[in-house]
Amino acid sequence: MKRKLNWLGGLIATAFLIGGMLPANAEKLVLGNEGSYPPFSMVSADGTLTGFEPGLAREMCKRMNAECEIVVMDFKALIPALLQNKLDAVATQTKPLPERKAKVLFGRPILFNPDSYVIPKDKDYTFTKEGLKGVRIGLQRSSAQAKYITEKFGDVVEIVSYDNPDQIRLDLASGRLDMSLGPKISWTNEFLSKPAGKDWKFAGGDLWTGGGEQGSSWIARKDSGELVDRMNKALDSIIADCTFTKLRKQFMDVALLPEEAACK
Repeated sequence: MKRKLNWLGGLIATAFLIGGMLPANAEKLVLGNEGSYPPFSMVSADGTLTGFEPGLAREMCKRMNAECEIVVMDFKALIPALLQNKLDAVATQTKPLPERKAKVLFGRPILFNPDSYVIPKDKDYTFTKEGLKGVRIGLQRSSAQAKYITEKFGDVVEIVSYDNPDQIRLDLASGRLDMSLGPKISWTNEFLSKPAGKDWKFAGGDLWTGGGEQGSSWIARKDSGELVDRMNKALDSIIADCTFTKLRKQFMDVALLPEEAACK
């Protein structure tokens, strides 16, 4: 009996020591990420979420002393999940459309990435209602680009909606679409610089489809101002000590922020 009591006492003591080594009230955050937007985010063959934004989010959480779980879902589901308290924040680049700003808080910009049309090299379009009449354009659902095209040309073009950019690129390469509109960095890395995109080009110049504002950010609920402030502080430090640039260079060569000029 004495031996059993000694064993039990030792187990309790060990549990006490282990518990003492952990923060009593460790902050836990659930972040949403698209997971299908290379090189910014993608899920590898073994199911691991990788890419620039997940890496940046993990570093941010480390500096915030927070334990973060990153949940992958379609882009169109991220803001609804945030508003339903299923997420604490969204760590996927989001453009500051007016209707989004009315619902959520935007943090500091994490990149400046203008949009441009992607069209066949042997085509030239006039980007007017007359010039785009009857064109089939592939766009991601609930995106700033989809809103932009719907408002400007929705009555003359045929909009084909997709859940993610990979599906758009497949249909472009197969000839089922005439064009798309999307961020230049992503389309350069994932299409125009690859064999499938050899017959395609950018056209129409740089467009800022985020309600006239430049830059994309991570977001949180309107009642999470303190969290956004802490996220911004952590991101500022990551950018200032060039960790941001080191992370970015693992996935792409082009700089995402003007502040990166100090890290050359």
